[in-house]
Amino acid sequence: MTDKSTAIILQTVERAPQWVRRDLCSTDQTARTQAEETLAAMIADALSRSDDLSE
Repeated sequence: MTDKSTAIILQTVERAPQWVRRDLCSTDQTARTQAEETLAAMIADALSRSDDLSE
């Protein structure tokens, strides 16, 4: 992974909504799964946008 990708991922995690952060630690499997999927989608979107800007 490049330094640029690492920075993008870190920035995305830093701006994750509070409910995502809370639900990542939840004992409720459904809530945790939803938070994981949301965070993954946010990261994928940020990386995709970065690729679009590079072209």
